[in-house]
Amino acid sequence: MAKQEKNSWRNGPDEAGRFGTFGGRFVAETLMPLVLALEEEYDSAKQDPTFRAELDDFLKNYVGRPSPLYFAERLTDHVRANAAPNKGAKIYFKRDELNHTGAHKINNCMGQILLARRMGKTRIIAETGAGQHGVATATVCARFGLPCIVYMGATDVERQSPNVFRMKLLGAEIVPVTSGAATLKDAMNEALRDWVTNVEDTFYIIGTAAGPHPYPAMVRDFQAVIGHEAKAQMLEREGRLPDTIMACIGGGSNAIGLFHPFLDDKDVEIIGIEAAGHGIETDKHAASLTGGQPGILHGNRTYLLQDEDGQINDAHSISAGLDYPGIGPEHAWLHEQGRVTYLSARDDEALEAFQLCARLEGIIPALEPSHALARAVDKAAEMDHTQILLVNLCGRGDKDIFTVAEHLGIKL
Repeated sequence: MAKQEKNSWRNGPDEAGRFGTFGGRFVAETLMPLVLALEEEYDSAKQDPTFRAELDDFLKNYVGRPSPLYFAERLTDHVRANAAPNKGAKIYFKRDELNHTGAHKINNCMGQILLARRMGKTRIIAETGAGQHGVATATVCARFGLPCIVYMGATDVERQSPNVFRMKLLGAEIVPVTSGAATLKDAMNEALRDWVTNVEDTFYIIGTAAGPHPYPAMVRDFQAVIGHEAKAQMLEREGRLPDTIMACIGGGSNAIGLFHPFLDDKDVEIIGIEAAGHGIETDKHAASLTGGQPGILHGNRTYLLQDEDGQINDAHSISAGLDYPGIGPEHAWLHEQGRVTYLSARDDEALEAFQLCARLEGIIPALEPSHALARAVDKAAEMDHTQILLVNLCGRGDKDIFTVAEHLGIKL
């Protein structure tokens, strides 16, 4: 269990796996022994210095951590040139797109594969949307010689073909899911069905900070390396913490990884950016907090896109990794408590930020963090020029070039 500290935002979940009224364990009876065993093993691993040392060694020498903290000088100059006098914060990137496999997902996958080995599991399954979690899972499975089955919506298989090929090269079996909207939600449904069927030998590596307890807290803890590094790097670079930190949010693993170590720093403003798709006013978006209501999906209670009868609505985003109709339960709690502000960015705004970052900084970001970059440009223009804004660049854009080219009318 998390250590309880007086008046700390970093407490939780409680013993029932809840952040306030969110989270919990809503799973089939067959799965309950598995999630309880996983919780017990993770609690044991957290106290085991050998586990921590092994994970740290892989994060350093295999993943490539720490990821750099980069001052985006030309983007900052661009903001200042278009802002009022003495406005325009310094913009920094936490460059987790430079990790092995090109995203933050590998942080969590490395932690979970080490847990799977501790538990003697010999078969690994995962779900993926943008393909980055699938690639990271396939990567760690290849490294440790374990079979890997990745469930992926047929729509995402189509629009993320580079990552599909990468997973196959790494030896993973890809199972296209055609039910529903054939995207991330549906892939997770199928992965859970597999897990129920193969309870003895299978370990399910969930990619986001959602699912039944202990997954939201466990994924958060493995991803918190992002925020811990960022704090230390910012203090070294600037002698103080940033005024504002920002990250994109689908399920919310990269965001909670950055946010969590900063939650008790009351002078640090924290902002998450959801995918507004074609606009919050339409039915084509993935902004669960902005346009959803509390409900239960994939083993936890959180904010969901749903109709009046509680049926889950299909989400839409240009970015496959944000195309999910829910959000991690800790984000739902932080939203209701008011500690984190959640905004949104449309597809067209993310596309514009994608191109702007490439032209000005020589960095091609994934479409997911491009949503955060879109709002970061606006936010920095409102801030004083002496202030600092940090954005988590959680993935690189190699995987998105076909999608972007299609939207820009360019034939590759």
